[in-house]
Amino acid sequence: MYDEEQQPGRPDHGPLAGFTVGVTAARRADELGALLQRRGAAVLHAPALRIVPLADDGELLAATKEIIGQRPDVVVATTAIGFRGWVEAADGWGLGEQLLGRLREVELLARGPKVKGAIRAAGLTEEWSPSSESMAEVLDRLLEQGVDGRRIAVQLHGEPLPGFVESLRAGGAEVVPVPVYRWMPPEDVTPLDRLLDAAVSRGLDALTFTSAPAAASLLSRAEDRGLLDELLSALAHDVLPACVGPVTALPLQARGVDTLQPERFRLGPLVQLLCQELPARAHALPVAGHRVEIRGHAVLVDGALKPVPPAGMSLLRALARRPGWVVPRSDLLRALPGAGRDEHAVETAMARLRTALGAPKLIQTVVKRGYRLALDPATDAKYADG
Repeated sequence: MYDEEQQPGRPDHGPLAGFTVGVTAARRADELGALLQRRGAAVLHAPALRIVPLADDGELLAATKEIIGQRPDVVVATTAIGFRGWVEAADGWGLGEQLLGRLREVELLARGPKVKGAIRAAGLTEEWSPSSESMAEVLDRLLEQGVDGRRIAVQLHGEPLPGFVESLRAGGAEVVPVPVYRWMPPEDVTPLDRLLDAAVSRGLDALTFTSAPAAASLLSRAEDRGLLDELLSALAHDVLPACVGPVTALPLQARGVDTLQPERFRLGPLVQLLCQELPARAHALPVAGHRVEIRGHAVLVDGALKPVPPAGMSLLRALARRPGWVVPRSDLLRALPGAGRDEHAVETAMARLRTALGAPKLIQTVVKRGYRLALDPATDAKYADG
């Protein structure tokens, strides 16, 4: 994985500097957050769910006994954490060796390299694993071989696999679900509510999802709070929804939300994609001989990162909506969060904005009228003609 910060000639900030990215992950949140922060992003993390192991769950015990008692033809392992949890739970019940013995006798399929590693760590060998890590490819292989009359055990990964089990049953297979752990709402929803409020208020530039249950949980919480329409609007227009893969995106797509997905379903490629997409979406203008790029909570002036207070960012965005045009103080006052009716608040925020930008001439005061971005002449004429 490349590192922007270590390449010669690069600015001393990362490609995500000035952007705020929300993280909904429960597992591997620290790893994803570190990758984002390393590239300059501010990260707001709130687990949208929690993983509840089923070591004491009757469903998992019953499925384990059923597999030991009656050998399946195929066992599909879908996640490393789930497979390890299954073996550990069986050990706790005194059934570990019996389960491993049975798994040595079956056609054992692994969804990807991490599951393959967990299988081999248990002293087993998988018969096959797809290069794409896609459950769709696993399903295609099984259906091509023919599943009519076959007994197939599927280790679920926290939720029913969309279409997978149904397709096997439609093909004539007997499916034994193995529910190793469940997704549950977080015990403390305060961080999730904070993340939701930030998304709705456009305090986030992107929102990342690494599992379908996390996406479903956030949507459910938004619905409970009466914020679902506002969240969907934010995700459609202002907050970039980024999913690690197509299965993760399903709950969002069901609500009509288009998502960004990397070609390889990994955290690294997900972050790389954000490094390309967020800067490309930033508003860049030639102003007073400078290149000004407006990001989420900061501005790049000729490539130098300038953190800007929230009120200043609100003013700058209002000016940038009609570059070169005079924006009245009354309009700018409405753009300020919680500013009330005193236009003096605009002057105060504007002074702080100019200080933060470090180039006072970027914004011109038009006496008795308001303020405007000092667009470069050629650009100014182009906007005026339009």
